[in-house]
Amino acid sequence: MQNLLFDYISKYIHLDDNEKEAISSLNIFHTVKKGHALLKQGELSNQGYFVLKGCVRTFYIIEGEEKTTAFYTENEGITPQSVIDKKPSEYYLSCVEDSILLISNPEMEAEIFEKFPKFESLCRILSEKIVSKQQIDFDNFKISTPEARYLNLIKKRPDLIQRVPQHQIASFLGIKPQSLSRIKARILEKEKR
Repeated sequence: MQNLLFDYISKYIHLDDNEKEAISSLNIFHTVKKGHALLKQGELSNQGYFVLKGCVRTFYIIEGEEKTTAFYTENEGITPQSVIDKKPSEYYLSCVEDSILLISNPEMEAEIFEKFPKFESLCRILSEKIVSKQQIDFDNFKISTPEARYLNLIKKRPDLIQRVPQHQIASFLGIKPQSLSRIKARILEKEKR
């Protein structure tokens, strides 16, 4: 598990043996079963997550219906808003697959940042990338038709099509499962021509 994390970090910064040992000594690596809720609406959270392996979904329940807003897969981090604003969560975090997660809290992060300042720089770099990606994804979602959203998903995150139940994909695209079926049929028909 640790090597998955070290390989990822090495793309951004070099870790010496002391730094690797400091990370290894923390109790941050957790195996979580498919379907497990990491966070429920109304709960407070003091934990951030980094997906080493698996898939985590964020969703709201609105008028009894799940509305998926994001999927997090390998090498993606999640900091619930509840951690930042100390208010109960408005959404759920749940594992779509059996997952290996790095789970930390602000106190643990502060301790590591103090001992190894380059980790703070790494987190800043990764945070900037996340914010930029989320803005582009949000903009594309707002200006695209449901069919264009689906085609974009196939292009940018084809793994999700195989890993995630179709009703969750439909919810993520902002459509009903029946509409997703029609979109897929139209695309297939176009490909046959």
